Amino acid sequence: MKKIAVILAGCGVYDGAEINEAVLTLLHIAKAGASYQCFAPDIEQMHTINHLSGEPMSQNRNVLVEAARIARGDIKPLTDLDATHFDALILPGGFGAAKNLSDFAVKGTQAQLQPDIKTACQQFATMAKPAGYMCIAPAMIPLIYNAGAKVTIGDDPETASAINMLGAEHVNCAVDDIVIDEQHKLVSTPAYMLAESILEADAGIEKLVKAIIKMC
Repeated sequence: MKKIAVILAGCGVYDGAEINEAVLTLLHIAKAGASYQCFAPDIEQMHTINHLSGEPMSQNRNVLVEAARIARGDIKPLTDLDATHFDALILPGGFGAAKNLSDFAVKGTQAQLQPDIKTACQQFATMAKPAGYMCIAPAMIPLIYNAGAKVTIGDDPETASAINMLGAEHVNCAVDDIVIDEQHKLVSTPAYMLAESILEADAGIEKLVKAIIKMC
């Protein structure tokens, strides 16, 4: 049975992991006959957003504690992730990927990765193990892989330009499709960067998970 590490960025599209993307990822891993273990960095979120109003809230939340909501408590600190015990890595999106796992949302082309994320993701890159990134999470790829890695976040020109300036090669992609970089064993899909329904997001996520497991 293939074992997939899944890194979550909290809980909630505006300040953490996109919940639908995360749950669909876990579902398709299980449907494919593989197993998963969720991880998240044990750090404070950049900020907390009221998902009803869209406004910031005056409270601090922990990324690992929030991500545990999605994983039903079965989650480990990211520092426990040892790539030698897994066949592949998948990162669902949500703005937490650009706020908690990196600072891409604030710094754009000057972005840096959160240290625990950099260590974890570079393990899989160094070992040439497959990795899947969805939604805004592919913006982190040029900070992990060599210049020229092929990625997609869909077709947003401004975000695509920033990714190219960071050193990756952005490829426009439909919501229900994926971009595969065979050289780096990378798969990415737009998910809710383009999706207007859970069905649209699901189509690309299912393809990503199947492609990742096929690469293992």
